[in-house]
Amino acid sequence: MIVENKAGASGMLGPNELLNAKPDGYTLSQLTIGVVRLPHMQKMQFDPLKDFTYVALLTGYTFGIVVRADSPIKSIKDLVEYAKANPGKFTFGSTGNGTTPHLAVEEFAMKAGIKLQHVPFKGNADGMQALLGGHVMSHSDATGWGPHVDAGTCRLLATYGSKRTKKWANVPTLNELGYETVADSPFGIGGPKGMEPAVTKRLHDAFRKTLEDPAVLASFEKYDQSVIYLDAAGYEKYMREQYQKEKAIIEGLGLAMKT
Repeated sequence: MIVENKAGASGMLGPNELLNAKPDGYTLSQLTIGVVRLPHMQKMQFDPLKDFTYVALLTGYTFGIVVRADSPIKSIKDLVEYAKANPGKFTFGSTGNGTTPHLAVEEFAMKAGIKLQHVPFKGNADGMQALLGGHVMSHSDATGWGPHVDAGTCRLLATYGSKRTKKWANVPTLNELGYETVADSPFGIGGPKGMEPAVTKRLHDAFRKTLEDPAVLASFEKYDQSVIYLDAAGYEKYMREQYQKEKAIIEGLGLAMKT
């Protein structure tokens, strides 16, 4: 297998390659959650419900929201109480409009009945610098905040996965706190539409086996990723459901593409 990294375009360069590829199983792509999110926000070359064969869901990221260690906000309960008393004044940074760190917090805010002020940044480094400099009150992102939490300069209030992380096991998830928000930006492998079921199964079985490989699992742990596995049928069903969920959130936030 030859891996060709195609960075940029919010991870959409790989999926775009599938549109003109033969459905023979020799051209595959990583499919991020963006393939069912971005079509609601901008014109895309593909239709995620028609143009891909979903092979297997494999893993996802850890996301969370942090504040400075000296912040008076010591828990999600404190955050909600502050936001209810000061609508629109609690600021949170993220890695950009429409990203998982942005939308997860907006979903949580909707469920909590609060209004927060979003401040988008170009990346984790900019967002963390703004947080540590006191320019925003919190920052939502993948685990780029990890070293600051471990060093005691930041406090992790909650993570967004379906279960607690192994590394920060004392920190609750938004879901267990009652806000029905789960966001781990899961991703898997897909191919062009029209792949034969036998080819899909052969590929699925090979990728499924990697999830038992200690080296793969060690790599996941290094990057704070968890195993989030679904077979081909389960993965396709999940992405169809996520397509509708993302549509509702994006339209609710006024981020939908103008037609």
